[in-house]
Amino acid sequence: MTEPVSVSNLNHSYDGRRYVVEGVSFEVRKGEVFGLLGRNGAGKTTIIKVLTTLIKPTSGSVSVLGYDPVRDGKKIRERIGVVQQSESYDFTTVEKNFDLYGMLWGVDKSEARRRKEELISSFGLESIRKKNVADISGGEKRRLQVAREFMHDMDLLFLDEPTVGIDVIMRRELLNLIKKKAREGLTIIFTTHNLEEADYLCDRVAIIAKGRILALDTVENLKRIYTNRTAIELQVNEANSEALFKKLSEIYGSNLYVVDNTNAVISSEDPKDAIPTIIDLASKTGSHIEYISVRKSTLEDVLIQLLSGAS
Repeated sequence: MTEPVSVSNLNHSYDGRRYVVEGVSFEVRKGEVFGLLGRNGAGKTTIIKVLTTLIKPTSGSVSVLGYDPVRDGKKIRERIGVVQQSESYDFTTVEKNFDLYGMLWGVDKSEARRRKEELISSFGLESIRKKNVADISGGEKRRLQVAREFMHDMDLLFLDEPTVGIDVIMRRELLNLIKKKAREGLTIIFTTHNLEEADYLCDRVAIIAKGRILALDTVENLKRIYTNRTAIELQVNEANSEALFKKLSEIYGSNLYVVDNTNAVISSEDPKDAIPTIIDLASKTGSHIEYISVRKSTLEDVLIQLLSGAS
């Protein structure tokens, strides 16, 4: 069976001189939440634009729901949903946004009414349903933007930073709803800068830098492979911190990530050995340790380690 998304050796250049996406290959399986992670400018948005038929790839092979985005754009657009990071609203009331979307997608009137009520309830929009979209908060607009996409049937949903501006309670409810839709068979491609969300939601993630995929696996496998599952957080006084971090770099190399001039994270297989070393070097360099903590590694640690090596 053809996977919902299949990308092989995708390349794209906007100016004909420099590739912003180069040699990218991956597949997305039916019913999974697949995350695209990386810094701004890594190439995530370009990949999404190719998959959603907004731009033509420079070269490579791309299949979306069994169709070629270049030749079969209309067929693809009929079967996908897209929630972009930028705002996109019809400036009428909240509930009339749902009515308009139902009409645009040709949803039967009675079914559209049923879906509207279900979505208004699921996304916590009942108290603002009569309000004009121009008069609601940014978080409420974002919830509306995501909710109305579910007015139509789709096989593949693209979510670009869907929880920006949403409060913590509604964010978790939204992520749970996305999980539920995936269990029901909806395939989802998800981009976010909130790595806790990606850790919670994604079945697999691709970490991208400078247009290339650095790693692709489940979150747990990435944490196991790249970070040994233990991280040491270190905060020191600014005085002599540069000398301390230089000494630590000589020992830990790419396993040391200096966040700023007072904070660093060290990936360590054995923190029992590392901590005495850190304390000894702090003493020798005249640095004062204000805080030190050992915790399990997170997806953020994986991203930091991979991107540090790619810089």
